[in-house]
Amino acid sequence: METVGHPINGERLDAGHRFQDVFNPATGQVTKRVALASKVTVEQAISAAQAAFPAWRNTSPIKRARVMFRFKELLEQNATKICQLIGEEHGKISHDAMGELQRGIENVEYACGAPEFLKGEHSKNVGPDIDCWSEFQPLRVVAGITPFNFPVMVPLWMFPMAIVCGNCFILKPSERDPSSTLLIAQLLQEAGLPNGVMNVVNGDKEAVDTLLSDSRIEAVSFS
Repeated sequence: METVGHPINGERLDAGHRFQDVFNPATGQVTKRVALASKVTVEQAISAAQAAFPAWRNTSPIKRARVMFRFKELLEQNATKICQLIGEEHGKISHDAMGELQRGIENVEYACGAPEFLKGEHSKNVGPDIDCWSEFQPLRVVAGITPFNFPVMVPLWMFPMAIVCGNCFILKPSERDPSSTLLIAQLLQEAGLPNGVMNVVNGDKEAVDTLLSDSRIEAVSFS
């Protein structure tokens, strides 16, 4: 039986002592098993993201945006496969799954505009001999914990914007329907994202608690 592992630093880790069955809701059959990340595995993902951050932060917004343009193309090219996985593990019918994916793709499309919305502002002579400017800086390593009901759309609401703005990301999808989420993470890697910038850990309370308590995680998004 296929084991769903953890894409960390460009490699898939299946290590673990705890696993959970993944069911097809249409038949009730167990189709896969998903490895549940331990504290050590989550910490490994955080360390990979932390190591990747300096180079990614110093990558120009236009180069980050090029990854997002390619990622959008790959999502569209693999739409049928992504929606099939949503249906097999969540139970959505095909046009509902396609609608979910399209909403996510729209957010990737917006992220492609990073060179424009990351410009900041500059104002001259706001006071005597005083100029004022603003700029945007990434936080460092951030995380997203996403639900069962939208395994593709909600992650795509989170990580494209975080990554294109220069952050590195840890994603913890639902352990009940992980395969479509892992496929889009794989496509992001194929789009040219450097190793360690995007990492995925599957798990339960132990993984979530580690993300919430590790001081290296600067922000966490829930939905």
